[in-house]
Amino acid sequence: MSKDYAIGLDYGTDSVRALIVDTNDGREIASSVHDYRRWAEGKYCDPGKNMFRQHPLDYLEGLENAIAGALRTAPPGTADKIAAISVDTTGSTPVAVDSNGVALALKDEFMDNPNAMFVLWKDHTAIKEAEEINNLAREWEVDYTKYCGGVYSAEWFWAKILHILRDDPAVCGGAFSWVEHCDWIPAVLTGNTSPLEMKRSRCAAGHKAMWHEEFGGLPSNDFLKALDPLLAGLRPRLFSQTHTADMPVGTLTKEWADKLGLDENVVVGVGAFDAHMGAVGGAIEPGALIKVMGTSTCDMLVAPMEEVGDKLVSGICGQVDGSILPGMLGLEAGQSAFGDLYAWFRRLLAWPLQTIVANTDLIDKASSAKIVKEAEAKILSELGEEAAKLPVGSTGVVALDWINGRRTPYANQKLKSAISGLNMGSDAPAIFRALVEATAFGAKKIIDRFEDEGIHISQVIALGGVAKKSDFVMNVVADVLGIEIKVVESEQACALGAAMFAATAAGIHKSVFDAQKAMASGFHATYSPNMDNHAEYKKLYAKYDELGNYMSKSVE
Repeated sequence: MSKDYAIGLDYGTDSVRALIVDTNDGREIASSVHDYRRWAEGKYCDPGKNMFRQHPLDYLEGLENAIAGALRTAPPGTADKIAAISVDTTGSTPVAVDSNGVALALKDEFMDNPNAMFVLWKDHTAIKEAEEINNLAREWEVDYTKYCGGVYSAEWFWAKILHILRDDPAVCGGAFSWVEHCDWIPAVLTGNTSPLEMKRSRCAAGHKAMWHEEFGGLPSNDFLKALDPLLAGLRPRLFSQTHTADMPVGTLTKEWADKLGLDENVVVGVGAFDAHMGAVGGAIEPGALIKVMGTSTCDMLVAPMEEVGDKLVSGICGQVDGSILPGMLGLEAGQSAFGDLYAWFRRLLAWPLQTIVANTDLIDKASSAKIVKEAEAKILSELGEEAAKLPVGSTGVVALDWINGRRTPYANQKLKSAISGLNMGSDAPAIFRALVEATAFGAKKIIDRFEDEGIHISQVIALGGVAKKSDFVMNVVADVLGIEIKVVESEQACALGAAMFAATAAGIHKSVFDAQKAMASGFHATYSPNMDNHAEYKKLYAKYDELGNYMSKSVE
């Protein structure tokens, strides 16, 4: 029996999805989603402090259950056709490990310690540490931030590590090294868990850990020691070499092969971040901006190395050789909140439902629970329908999308969101429209940043939950940008991209480019801009800038 199926394993913020793909044509054979149980219960997080941690058991249980679930729903004999698995994850999402690569939270003494868990991408507890890194980098003989946009973020590797080391002496003492989520899962699957030997992702290291060949790898020990003596000596316990995601890590251990019901010869590829693999699944090519639109956004570009040359694009989230497509420069930007901003507004409006309707004595508990659930599920869609009826600029309401800080341009997690122009006639649809427009203006800021640096964008391609679910949001974004937006057909483009990399790592396809050609899903829809609306949005965009400038001064 030919082995020409691959599994793409996509770790998101709330769940992990396993997708089984035919590598000949990209046909999606089966998929399954596992929701993180502890995360769903709100454990180990404090949103008020911007602290978001995830337990490694959620990831391991998700790995087993998602793949097993996909195989259960697939045609008989599918398991025998699986040739490879590749993994994408959120990031930067590092964890402290011991000398054997065991995540500390898997040990009894750290089992319930959030500092011993994975520090999720959107955890912003390390704002102070990020600021210290930026200040020192500007004074140092080598600017280690120059390949990550010139500004280091609280969302990234070193800031999070330093914060945990300072905050928790026990974890500091127990941590031999630190590992990104996208590196840890392939290491676990193959048994290559030694922090000194596991293959580390070029994508993660280059964009989030200030790794570059020019520096001989990571920032120097002298730099790290000057930042804080707690970091002295850590560099040799991390890594110097990195690998692109088209390379194999190894094959499944017997233990994991048995757990998953797969062959031990199944190849496991080098991991990468979800947006980067999603960009490949979304048919990225030079000139195409890929917008991965979910709780946040990641905006991805690729360019031939010879075209970019020595150009450094400031204010973005990094430019790394091979981080998206091997042999090309990968450029990343993004917004710290996109769907998260809409979700916040939904929670705000749902408060009376959850506190009053859910506890009413007028109807039985089962009925009240159903009413609350149905209302919560419909809030955003109903708001979108009403907001779409409002003419551009008619409400006077303008908002900022910085509810979780700003990622691009020039990362600053201290920034706050705001809503201006409210009056007694401002209703929920008007405010929701302003929030959607804010996210669209944030998207335009990213395009402006690239084009100001001479990076041309010829087309925009969108993927992710928001892109597939909301015509209203996509029409607003197209109108604000003044650019046609294509939406990828696959609802699982990140997992599809991971499957493309798996097929390449296993040698089924000679290159990721060949895998893209064979396995791409095509496009679901195209949103063309209304140029009359675009003209009106230029006026609102100026007001967005004014509001942003005012709010920026409040954190200076």
